Amino acid sequence: MDIWETLYEKAREQYHPENVSPFIMAHHVVCALEAENGEIFTGFCIEGCSGVINLCAERVAALNMYVNSGQTVVKRLIAFMDKPPEENGGMPCGACREFFMQLNIKNEDMEIMVDYEKRQTVTLKEILPGWWGRERYENAEK
Repeated sequence: MDIWETLYEKAREQYHPENVSPFIMAHHVVCALEAENGEIFTGFCIEGCSGVINLCAERVAALNMYVNSGQTVVKRLIAFMDKPPEENGGMPCGACREFFMQLNIKNEDMEIMVDYEKRQTVTLKEILPGWWGRERYENAEK
């Protein structure tokens, strides 16, 4: 079993769409990520009638990583609904892309699964080129 199959299986355990209330749905998008130290964390999407309260599976997995281990660097990530990503699927939304870059600049090198069968990945920096915050990181290091 390769790391992608492990991540897929861990995320799949979270997939069981349900209505939490007449206003909130959860577990219809799932995610697993591998942290810098090799630990795996999962998350699921939770959405309400107001977009302001929505949390994507990717951000929930990242928050689980940070809360439970203090880590901020992601090596690999897979996210999907009812089946593994295929043909450029599994891409994090803009809010998630931004969150990962702000969490740690090293996340620009994280691999994101876009086609599970072909094991095709992209890096965050490929899907978020010319990110606006790089200068702030550079200034913080001085």
